[in-house]
Amino acid sequence: MPAKLTQNVKAGGCASKLSPSILDRALKTVPRVTNERVLVGYDKADDAGIYDLTQDAGKPLAMVQTVDFFTPIVDDPYTFGAIAAANALSDVYAMGGRPVSALSLVVFPAKGDIADLEAILRGGADKIHEAGCVILGGHSISEDEVKFGYAVTGLINPERVWTNGGAQPGDVLLFTKRIGTGVISTALKKGLVQDGHMDTAIKQMLTLNREMCDALLRREVHACTDVTGFGLLGHAREMALASGVTLEIDSQAVRLLPGALEYSRAGAHSGGLKNNREFVESCVAMRAALPNELEALLYDPQTSGGLLVSLSEKEAEAIMEERPEAYRIGRILDYRTKPILVL
Repeated sequence: MPAKLTQNVKAGGCASKLSPSILDRALKTVPRVTNERVLVGYDKADDAGIYDLTQDAGKPLAMVQTVDFFTPIVDDPYTFGAIAAANALSDVYAMGGRPVSALSLVVFPAKGDIADLEAILRGGADKIHEAGCVILGGHSISEDEVKFGYAVTGLINPERVWTNGGAQPGDVLLFTKRIGTGVISTALKKGLVQDGHMDTAIKQMLTLNREMCDALLRREVHACTDVTGFGLLGHAREMALASGVTLEIDSQAVRLLPGALEYSRAGAHSGGLKNNREFVESCVAMRAALPNELEALLYDPQTSGGLLVSLSEKEAEAIMEERPEAYRIGRILDYRTKPILVL
């Protein structure tokens, strides 16, 4: 295992977001402002916003913007910084964009160990630079609980934007990483996790979605989102509602990180998992009762998770042959009684 953060900056479980039910309610009160250059806003719960620059650039060009930050989910400060960066970059890849610049967001205790802060910043910077992105600055405040992340800006072809609203009946539903980072991070907090399981989860969280994005850009993608804090079923719900379809997901096909099922069975469930389940389960039809530990993992908040992609059978086969980490977890149906059907 890597070196640990000092006691006042210990990992605090998974990277939990604000409860989706609270966020959904609050956003409904925000007035919508129409602007013809906004290609993607926040009305369909997409991963990032997109603003058209074609008029200024004199050629098809748009800007994609996103932001993400959270509390430590691993004990090593350098690794935490790198994971936070990979997670923030992921939203740009999920839209089909290329990250170009980033601004850091730092919350750190005034009496914290400066070595921890330095390591967090180095880890983040190294991962940002790995993506071919540059850090232009940032903002920091002093608070007892550590938080870290980035606001990322990317460039994208406005004619090749992926949203979560284009899934078509007959499409194959692909996923590109394993599930379980939330329960494994929570197990770390509870002192339950085995070193090998944590190391495998860290390796996945550190893996950028860049190469997968590049491969998908050579194909015709109908819809795409990355699976992060709202869990697999939470992000599947957003795709289903935005597309007006039902996503059929084979629970047995979903690949799990080593140890995830055992830690879920042991009750290593975060507050974020419970919030996700409370918000999403009314949109889910279960074809048959699943083991509790497996069902819980479908709601598990992910950090730096994989891409959930809707595309034709032909394109799906080509991607799976080119990128073996991409695998089929279901299909797109005409809308049924619920947005999500789990087998």
